[in-house]
Order: sequence, then C-alpha cells, then structure tokens
Amino acid sequence: MTNQWPAWLPLRADLADQTPYGAPQLDVPVRLNTNENPFGPSRALVKDLERALSEVGGHLNRYPDRDAIELRRALARYINQLSDTTFDERSVWAANGSNEVLQTIFLAFGGFGRSALGFEPSYSMHRNIARSTGTQWIAVERDSDYAIDRLKTAEVMSAHSPTLIFLTTPNNPTGTVTSLADIEHIAELCQKRNALLVVDEAYQEFSSELSAVTLIERYPNVLVSRTMSKAFAFAGTRLGYLVADPKVIEALQLVRLPYHLSTATQSLALVALSYSQELLGNVALLSKERERVMQQLEKLGVQALRSGANFFLFATATPGELWQKLLAEGVLIRDVGLPGALRVTIGTPEENDRFIAAMAKARGLI
Repeated sequence: MTNQWPAWLPLRADLADQTPYGAPQLDVPVRLNTNENPFGPSRALVKDLERALSEVGGHLNRYPDRDAIELRRALARYINQLSDTTFDERSVWAANGSNEVLQTIFLAFGGFGRSALGFEPSYSMHRNIARSTGTQWIAVERDSDYAIDRLKTAEVMSAHSPTLIFLTTPNNPTGTVTSLADIEHIAELCQKRNALLVVDEAYQEFSSELSAVTLIERYPNVLVSRTMSKAFAFAGTRLGYLVADPKVIEALQLVRLPYHLSTATQSLALVALSYSQELLGNVALLSKERERVMQQLEKLGVQALRSGANFFLFATATPGELWQKLLAEGVLIRDVGLPGALRVTIGTPEENDRFIAAMAKARGLI
C-alpha cells in the first residue's frame, strides 16, 4: 500500500512508494528470523565491557578518536590471524554497522549518473542504498541453485559498465557460498573496467571458504565488508568494518561524517576483539547446530539448502501457511519472499529443538 504523504512534504518522487527495511518484531519465545547470534556475552566479557565503559565515561564530553586508529589496528590484527594476511590500519575502516560501510561506498563511488550491479536474490539493503544515493541498480539473477553465472556477469558488465559490483557470500538470504575462484574471476572483469568489487562477508566466519581479503593484494579493486554483529554476537553495538586498499580507505574519508564512531563503540569493540577466540568457539557451535537442524529437517522430509552462514533456506509448498503455523507454536522465522522457501536462523540448541518440534507438528508428524 502506497503511503499518502502530505502535499507540503517535499519527499523525493522515487521514494514516495517505498517502505522502510525491516523484519517483523514480535514478542515470541523463539525468534529465529533476523540472523542474530543467540549467545550473549560471557560474564567475564560483560565485566570487561563494564570496566571499559567506566574508564571512558569520564571523558564523554570530548569527541571520540575521529579515525579510530586503535580499533582499526585491532581489526587488522584479527583479519590477519584468520586469513594469514599483513594488513595494518591503513587498509581498515570502521563504521556504525556494515550498512554504514556500504552507504559510504555508494556515496564515494556511486551517485547520479553511475550504476551498481548485484546478484539477486541477495541482501536487499544493497538495492535500497543504491536507490537512496541516486545510483542506478542493475540486478543479475542468480542461477536456479543461486550460483553466479560467469558468462552472464561478463555480458551485463559489458552492456552497462557499472562502477560498483556487489557480491554477498555467504549469501543472504540463501546461505550459499561463492567460491574464491569465482570471486577472482569477477575481480578480473572489474579490474579491466576500473570498477570496484564489493564483497559483503557479513557471515564469513561461519564459512569454510577462504575470505576475499586474500585477493586484495593482487586486486586493489576488491573491497571486503565485514561486521561484528554475527560472529561476535555484537549486533547491539553496531560495528562494521571494511578491508580494502589504503587508497580506497582514503577516498571514503571524503564523504564520511566527522566523529561518526562513538568513544563507547570503539572501546566496547576493542574489548570484544580481545575475546575473539572465545567468541569464535560459539561460531563453531552454531555451525554444528546448523548441520544438526538441517539433518533433522531432512528426516521430516523437508529439503534444506546447503549453507555457509548461521541460517539456511528450506523448501515448502506453502510458505505463508507454514510461517503462521510456526508462529502459533511460538517460533518466529523469516519469509524472505522467495517462492517455495522460508529462512530460519540457527539459535541455541533448545531454540532449535523447539523449531524442529514445531516443524514436525506443522507437518502432522506429532
């Protein structure tokens, strides 16, 4: 339904029929619809977070470190440990969630008269931010198995010459993983056209595939967006970051807002990074739970799509009806608008058991 905006409100015409991004927020016992990490911080981590806030509390009358140098160094060390790379703070930029990272990329390299390409279905905020920044969006449909067609990609890039190419892996909402070889192929295409390849790796820690950060040394046109929301269970803090060639990071400073990352956010993120080994242990547990839940669904006769994220798609002939049946059992999952499919986030073992039981009941098996 189109909003009836008042005549005195000079809203842009291309926004008038749009709706804000968001998932249903319902008060139910089991919420498995927003890809959150279900494990809260440990008591030891909470104490250190409290201590960090106490230490900066007396200085909140001052602006934060505008460039977040200490945090960027810590993020570079974290990436280097995971991917055997040698980045320093010059190749990392931190922001309020990966969405601000993505928006800043659009502001610097997109805009009116320029275009961006994305492989759909994928994270809808790529298209939404393109619209809000006046960047033409070009959608390339994925194959039936949600893979990327190399030939089709080359043809569309040749026809439209986009400045930005967005690729999400593991992909949201499908959970599918694009191989590093396919990413490198697209990076080569981009390099020939002076285009940037933005690889959105919000769920990378849940995947066994090598990160695209390992391509940046050879392909400085590759930008990798990451977040602490998922693997670090830090969604409420809002900390995203970009790994890229130092010249890309320098260019982003031309359009970033001053003092955009609060002192509290920087301090809390530094503490969380010091607990990375503990938090990645939870990632391993969630990955095992993902496999267990998928196996249980298969026993119920439900086909699940292989996933490298903390969620997966599963097939159903009646998505809307099944969604309602699960909700009636106190289990909230996500209808992402794909025909014949629903998406479920992996929760705690107890939450996952509730989901499996609700699925069995919905199928008349208990």
